[in-house]
Parts: sequence; C-alpha cells; structure tokens
Amino acid sequence: MNIHLPVSAELRDAVERAGLSALDRERHRELAREQVRTLADAGIGRLRLPLSSGGSGLDWVQTSVVLLELAAQDSNLPQVLRGHFAVEEDLLWRPAGEEPVQGWLARLAAGELVGNAWTEPGKGGFHRSGTLVSETSTGPVVNGVKYYTTGAIFADWLDVTARDADDNELAVLVRRDQPGVQIEDDWDGFGQRTTGSGTARLSDAAVQTSELRGLTDRFPYQTALYQHILLIVLAGIVEAAARDAAALLHERPRTYTHANTRTPRTDPQLLQVIGEVDAAAALARAQVLHTATYLDAAFAARTAGPEEAIAAANAAELSTGRAQVALHRPALEAVTRIFDVLGASGVSQTRGLDRHWRNARTVTSHNPWVYKARIAGDHRVNGTEPVRLWSVGEPDLPAVTQLV
Repeated sequence: MNIHLPVSAELRDAVERAGLSALDRERHRELAREQVRTLADAGIGRLRLPLSSGGSGLDWVQTSVVLLELAAQDSNLPQVLRGHFAVEEDLLWRPAGEEPVQGWLARLAAGELVGNAWTEPGKGGFHRSGTLVSETSTGPVVNGVKYYTTGAIFADWLDVTARDADDNELAVLVRRDQPGVQIEDDWDGFGQRTTGSGTARLSDAAVQTSELRGLTDRFPYQTALYQHILLIVLAGIVEAAARDAAALLHERPRTYTHANTRTPRTDPQLLQVIGEVDAAAALARAQVLHTATYLDAAFAARTAGPEEAIAAANAAELSTGRAQVALHRPALEAVTRIFDVLGASGVSQTRGLDRHWRNARTVTSHNPWVYKARIAGDHRVNGTEPVRLWSVGEPDLPAVTQLV
C-alpha cells in the first residue's frame, strides 16, 4: 500500500483489505457495511482531526492521498464518507471554544460517522428546503424526505438540510438510530451502486437545539469540498482501471495473427494504450492533489478576515470546478480504452471491467460540468465570482436569488 503518511498500520491494513471483495460486492450489489465499520474503527473518519482530539492531524493534501488509495480499492467508499468529511470540516472551522464542537470532536474521534441528506426529490430543495424543523413540547423535530443520501445507511448521524418556521435554511444533525428515521437502499443508478445513496424519510425525528445551524453559517467552501471528494472518487476509478487492464494484459496468452508480437504484454500498440490510461490516472491524481491545496488555503483563511475567507473559498470553488471540467473527458476515455487491449474477453461480466465506466460516468454526472465550465469562463472574462452553495429541484418561481 502506497501511503507514506502518519497514519496507523491498522488504517493502512483496513484500506488495503477494503479492495479484496470489491468486485464481488459490485457484482452482487452488496453494501460494504463491514468494510465501512472497519475503516471507521481504524480512523478513516478522523483523518482531519488534530492529534490533540484523537485524530491523525492531516491537511487536505495528505487526506486526499489516503482517500485516493481507498478510491482505487473501492470507489464507493470515499463517496460514502463525503458528508462525514464536510461535517468534520465545519467543526474544525468553528471556534474550538463552542460547546457543541468539543462533544462532536469526541464523537468523531470515537469512530462515529455522518451521512449526507441534502437533496430532495421533485420540487423540494430548489433554494427552499421542503424538509421542515418544528418545535414541540419535547424539543425540535424534523419532517421530510431526502434522496441521494450518500453514506446515510452506514452512518450514526445524518447531516440534513431543512427549513424552520421563519424560513431560515438550516443544517441539522439528526441521530440515525431513532424511530423517526427510515433509510432505504433504493438508489437505482447504474454506477456507484453501493454508496448507500437512497431515500431517507424523517418523521418527527428528534433533534437537539444545539444541532441546528444556519446553512450559510457553515464553512464557506462546502460545495468545493463535496466536489473534491467526487474528484478523488473519479481519480481512483481511473487508477483501478489502469491497474486491472495492465494485470489482465500481462497474463493474457491469446493474441491475433496480425498482432505485432506473439505475446500481448509485449505488443507495442497495446502497451501504448495502457500507457495512455496510466497517464490519465496520473493526471487525475495530480489534479486532485493540486485542488487539495486550495482547500488547505481555504481552511487556513478561517483565522483571517471575512473578505479573505470568502476569497479563499471562491478560489477553492473555482479550482474544483476547473478540475471537474478538465478531467471528465480524459477519465471517461481512459475507462473506455481499457477494452481496446483485451479483445472480446474483456467484456466478460465475471471480470466486471464495465464497472469502471459505469462508476466514472455516474460520478461525472454529479453537479454538471457544463455549468462549471460556464462559471470558470465567466470568471476569466468578467471576474464573476462562482456560486458557492447551490441546490437542485423543480423551480416554481420565475427567478430566485442565489445562496452565497
């Protein structure tokens, strides 16, 4: 395992072993419950926590190195942790003296995980959450339906976007293990099928008042971080495709009478294809690590003035957007080119090489790159700052004001 970082041998082993049954889980659509729990116990969820809080004290470049390795083992697993890392980042962004922060750091240090529950089906969520927080005699409760709840089915807590009686948009942390929370594994996408991205139904789910937080009060580069995790997933997919194709080509005995050599692994045309896929994997990894520097800069700006913090957040948003635009074509081409070196046997369902294309195509469909390209162009030409917080749903008004 190629992680030269200050992480435990237990975590290194958990990351490596996560890939051993990844193909079987993919073929049978089995959720990696055991693997996620093993990774959590080994410390995957506390990479960013400081050493004094029981974490590994890693910055985003270092954290990305670990997650890249995990993504190459099973690309579903870093995506499972996407919401967790966002909540963890917000805790680290907030003043350490805030009472809820210390309790949450202790929870995360103990291995508790947070899943995501932002997006709503249908009209819900288009700049106005359909999930509601209301007060009762025993405290606040949350009611609503969420979809694309990545990681929620594995988690101890849900990070839920909701609206209160005064129309304030909130981020609410809801304990999963309670009667008012039901989660279905009904994600029907053809890729990233074991991320636990199904439906969450909240019915009078209890929440502590201290767990209600204004959505725009959270760290200002939220969507940049979410997109960064998806870029890590994409880079891991391409690396896995290069690895699998190279291994199969190395062992392949069959060749064609009009091939260049008697052994496929020495055929220069086939080696060229593998080299091109390898280069795409290296490009994706380099882009991810470069983008991680913008997240580190945005985190460091929390101690600067508000203008500096927003400027750093905007830079992080633009960086992840540019990376999404730059990588989607070479990544998708790479996971398609692997079939050019293996002949018809490469499409065997037993080998499951199609999962790399399905997974890459699914990840690159999130937060459409065409909008990111337009935003990057608008910034380059007109100096227009990017939208840092967006939502999706069916609009019912002719115009809305963007959240910033």
